[in-house]
Amino acid sequence: VNTVIPAQTKVSILLDNDIHTTGFPELVTSKGKGAKIKITYAEALFLDGNSGAGSADDHFSPGDRKGNRNIIEGKSILGYYDRFTADGGNLRRYKSLSRRTFRYVQLDIETLDDALVINDYYNIKTTYPFDERAIFKSNNPQLEKIWEAAWRTIENSSGENFFDPYYEQLNYIGDARIESMVSLYVSGDDRLMRKSIQQFDNSRLPNGLTQSRYPSYIVQVIPTYSLLWIGMIHDYMMYSDDPEFIRQFLPGIKTVLGWFADKVDSTGMLTDLEWWNFTDWAEGFANGIPPGADNGYSANVALQYVYALQNAADIFKYFGYSAEEEKYNTQKRAIQQITFEKCYHRGSGLIAETPEKKLFSQHTNIWAILTNTVPEDQQRKLMEKILEKENLIQCTVYFKFYLFRALQKTGMGNKYLELLGPWDHMLEKGMTTFGERDINPRSECHGWSASPCFDLLHTVAGIFPEKPGFETVIIQPNLGELQSIEVAFPHPKGMI
Repeated sequence: VNTVIPAQTKVSILLDNDIHTTGFPELVTSKGKGAKIKITYAEALFLDGNSGAGSADDHFSPGDRKGNRNIIEGKSILGYYDRFTADGGNLRRYKSLSRRTFRYVQLDIETLDDALVINDYYNIKTTYPFDERAIFKSNNPQLEKIWEAAWRTIENSSGENFFDPYYEQLNYIGDARIESMVSLYVSGDDRLMRKSIQQFDNSRLPNGLTQSRYPSYIVQVIPTYSLLWIGMIHDYMMYSDDPEFIRQFLPGIKTVLGWFADKVDSTGMLTDLEWWNFTDWAEGFANGIPPGADNGYSANVALQYVYALQNAADIFKYFGYSAEEEKYNTQKRAIQQITFEKCYHRGSGLIAETPEKKLFSQHTNIWAILTNTVPEDQQRKLMEKILEKENLIQCTVYFKFYLFRALQKTGMGNKYLELLGPWDHMLEKGMTTFGERDINPRSECHGWSASPCFDLLHTVAGIFPEKPGFETVIIQPNLGELQSIEVAFPHPKGMI
């Protein structure tokens, strides 16, 4: 049905797609010569009074800026836009030159002396062609809603590589590691994972570190992300039988670890760290940086280094390079020992952020579990403290991926379903994808928050590799209070 905008008229038309999507919208018009058309795209509407210049791009604007995403009253649209001028012809098609991401679209139209006819308006959805092969069903319907939104998050965050589809539109290592595991577990397709690992290796600077995101014409370095790049390679080693692909990254692994080794001072601790040592957008981490990382000693970053050394030792062992394996294990033990000695707080039984032992986070103690810096027979008790102590700096949805790894490692995977509150909250707010944060997110679709698709298979169904190449499979379910589950999983050699 055609919509006619009369001559000499100004009109605004707000469209709700119901769900978050991405692609190339096309507007088809006839007549209306000289009519001005502005099309604004937004993931959500902003509450009136919260849509001032710049607010859409703030990470931590105070208060609730968006409210329930399904409610439009008392709200305004804010976001990037296209402008077109109608030439008066018949069935003219107008399409943005860039991919657009939106749930809401607003058309602001001003006609001159000729009425404008809107013949059609539609979106050509554009994402990477992942095939959703995995299945997770249970007697709890809420989990299927979480699965659906999480998978839509990955789909809308994937194209030529992984990215936030609305804001930075860049492939970051910290995000890509989680996005890779979600896409691998649900689809069995490892091509974007392989491409990301390769691109991050191609981004390497003369000092040995990778860039934090790539490709990008602006250089940004997050040293801790270089460590997580090694984690991505380890993930790939465990899930794919492809040693020759991995082998090419061994020199790069060495240069990353060499940069960190040079930052160990006479005390045996990491210090004088440069660049942006981002770990999580946690309240208590200024600009996402753990205390002591920039101007002192950080147990958090030290244990991330240990985690990378641990992964590197495994990778070199896989290839039979015993000298490198022993070197990295020796360095790992040294950093573990000095970090425990300087930062362990006996009164609380926790690893502190710095040797001053005044601040504590979930993050650092999660790393302590994942690296066995705390003895294994004490890890379950430590995990209980991580979950129970509210005075710890808390993980956001991004870092809960690592919290869940520690939960599973300590045999407490049955608690996983009790910790899905942030994802329940986002659904309650009317979100149809998961955001950069669960509380007042800037971005409504951020791949690092899609981890439930991975964890429902890895933690709840308990499917994961025992040896590199997924040669053998462990199935160790953690159903919590679920009565039943139905699962299908795309193993490289066939469906489980």
